[in-house]
Amino acid sequence: MDHFQQALGTLLDHKSLDQDLSYGVFREILEGSLDGSQIGAILALLATHHSTSDELTGAARAMRDDVTKVHASSDDDSVLLDTCGTGGAPKTFNVSTAAAIILAAVQCPPSSGIARIRVAKHGNRSRTGRGSAEVLIALGVNVDASVDQQSKCLDEAGVCFCFAVNHHPAIKHAMPTRRALPIPTIFNAIGPLTNPAGADHQLIGVYKNELVEPMTQTLLNLGVKRAMVVHSTDGLDELSTTAPTRIMHAHNGTLSEETIDATQLGLQRVSQEEVRARDEHHSAEIIRSIVSNEPSAFADMALLTVAGGLVVAGACEDFASGLSLGKEALANGRAQETLDALVTLSNQ
Repeated sequence: MDHFQQALGTLLDHKSLDQDLSYGVFREILEGSLDGSQIGAILALLATHHSTSDELTGAARAMRDDVTKVHASSDDDSVLLDTCGTGGAPKTFNVSTAAAIILAAVQCPPSSGIARIRVAKHGNRSRTGRGSAEVLIALGVNVDASVDQQSKCLDEAGVCFCFAVNHHPAIKHAMPTRRALPIPTIFNAIGPLTNPAGADHQLIGVYKNELVEPMTQTLLNLGVKRAMVVHSTDGLDELSTTAPTRIMHAHNGTLSEETIDATQLGLQRVSQEEVRARDEHHSAEIIRSIVSNEPSAFADMALLTVAGGLVVAGACEDFASGLSLGKEALANGRAQETLDALVTLSNQ
């Protein structure tokens, strides 16, 4: 409890935690050393200021200590990617889940030097009942597949789902308090930083603009090979067709930033309502329609994220090329085959 006392005093003094103190207090949370009121105090106080990269790095390191790992077969010519977002933003239709399936189906150009992209999709349930776990269940995927089944999905289908509650058992100590707080907490941010398969290429959408830079710096601190952190100017934790999107890149140990407008890539500007699912069953219908190559505003949104994922993976140089590769994976039926394989293998 020593770290709790230090962290509480630091936060009450309106200061941020350094990396070691953040690690220490989150180890106390995850080891069950703190009660609900103490955990609530730390989470609430952290929410009163914008998270720093030191706070995020320390907390993520603490969570990584206890992760139940998924082992991917060694393949020097493949890239291991995650498309997990923070949640906490206005809901759409599980864009990153749809994109994960398509990304695993993309045939990388020989010139990229990448044999294939494998996607270890990390995710959870949502307060709204429309998280990645809920929609995958509606699609027929076994979200409680064992780590061996997940490894098989990753190797044979090119994509697996890592259900956060099954891979982070220590989070049980914080879950009642986290659920009781009516606000996103630092756990929203550190979840995507703790991929069970150790994905070293990441595309992360964040729920507020102030998280973009510290999240990207944290990814560098944690040793990511390449990453993209995104937030749309109208508040989505997505690469969006509803508004321009701020992007920060982590590549070769440095940060860089750009803003993209999907309309400049030939995609139509739409309202958030036009890409919103009513519930997880509607979201599953949308994903089925996308992978069966039905054109729609939903498909455009998914393809924009696919393009971003391909840039992060190094399979192409720009979004325009990525859109073409994603459309090809839909048109040739490989995306449908990938979803079918994920459903079959996860249930074996």
